[in-house]
Amino acid sequence: MKRRTLLAAGGATLVLGGAFALNLNSPQNGLLVGMANAQSDTPADPSAIADMVMGSADAPVKITEYASFTCPHCAEFHDTVWPQLKADYIDTGKVQFTYREVYFDRFGLWASMIARCGGQMRFFGIADMLYDKQRDWTAGGDPAAIAQNLRKLGKTAGLTDEMLDTCLNDATTAQNLVAWYEANAKADDINSTPSFLIDGTKYSNMSYADMKKIIDDAMPA
Repeated sequence: MKRRTLLAAGGATLVLGGAFALNLNSPQNGLLVGMANAQSDTPADPSAIADMVMGSADAPVKITEYASFTCPHCAEFHDTVWPQLKADYIDTGKVQFTYREVYFDRFGLWASMIARCGGQMRFFGIADMLYDKQRDWTAGGDPAAIAQNLRKLGKTAGLTDEMLDTCLNDATTAQNLVAWYEANAKADDINSTPSFLIDGTKYSNMSYADMKKIIDDAMPA
């Protein structure tokens, strides 16, 4: 019998049908923390968060992925589908790809803050590392151990201790990230991860062959 895994984010989210289900009604209190568990008194500003984008702005097809760094199915997508998608469509100028984070728990939020700590230039490389090593840095579920694992991964990516301290203790950015995620997920009706918008139409997790057909059908004649 396949085991189902619960993740806490104020409320609970459950792995169902090959994707993580979202609970957008859960409280934010468990998410709005940096490594020092500090919170900002500044109102959240989703507009302060930039999308992470790869590929030509002139690409005829636009894809947005919604994913969580703690979602095993997202890691599988990035292991099996992402390299082919990038090589065949993004690197060739046919697709512009936007990655938007989803936060089931504080660990996913911390991972996002690590990835974003390197800016646009390093984001996708660090994201690849987070997915490649997902089982390692999430092992055990102990917050202190996961924090240390994430720091080690960040340093492997070239981030300094000073950079990591600044990024991971930035309560204002943490608050803005959660508000940004919630606004995006509500606007695009995202209820599981990974989810994809391909030229504005929503799709659930899929194989490369299925995604390739959708992309090819969307290409201008």
